[in-house]
Amino acid sequence: MRIDKFLKVSRIIKRRTVAAEACDAGKVYVNGRQVKPACTLKVGDTVEIRLGTPIIFKVTSLNEKASKEDAHTLYEIQN
Repeated sequence: MRIDKFLKVSRIIKRRTVAAEACDAGKVYVNGRQVKPACTLKVGDTVEIRLGTPIIFKVTSLNEKASKEDAHTLYEIQN
């Protein structure tokens, strides 16, 4: 799944266009590497978003049609 779509489906970022803009601005990293919106995510990848306070999480599941209630099961926040 593309990183911009994952961020929207998991409800970490509200809109896919905003997620794509964050990637284009260099604020999204996957496994320590800056990525573009088309970057393909895999289960187990570590994602860091540097918008204000950095958020670091591990991808636990990929589901393109996750409901609002299931969105939090797609990732695990790291400290």
